[in-house]
Amino acid sequence: MSELDIGQVSRQSGLPASTLRYYEERGLIRPIGRNGLRRVYEAAVMQRLALIALGRAAGFSLEEIARMFDAKGNFAVDRPQLLRKAGDLDQQILRLQALRDGLRHAARCTQADHLQCPTFQRLMNAALRRHDQTRTLAPAQKKRPR
Repeated sequence: MSELDIGQVSRQSGLPASTLRYYEERGLIRPIGRNGLRRVYEAAVMQRLALIALGRAAGFSLEEIARMFDAKGNFAVDRPQLLRKAGDLDQQILRLQALRDGLRHAARCTQADHLQCPTFQRLMNAALRRHDQTRTLAPAQKKRPR
């Protein structure tokens, strides 16, 4: 069994030691012991950190990622949750594409005053509706346990 101290894990993963300690606090990783004052991890912690990084990149919270590991620490994917997240990403991609297209239109628009452009007006109204929806959802989201 290969072991790495916290400094080695930090260097190899690119994560500061404070993040590793935070992940430990959250139950995402566990040291196997100490070498003096330094935490020591199994080499397999690198794979676990890669899974955590992938989950974060996909937009999962640390709590959601923690639930992807079973009681023994094995990776146990919740496939329906992955499909829901993929659907969320699809919606985000559509919103970002519309925003990109709107920015390109605004940059190329020949109207002297963008506020007179019907396409720009639609973009502003759509942004206002999305902003209003986000504000309406925010209080309900605060009630969810984290």
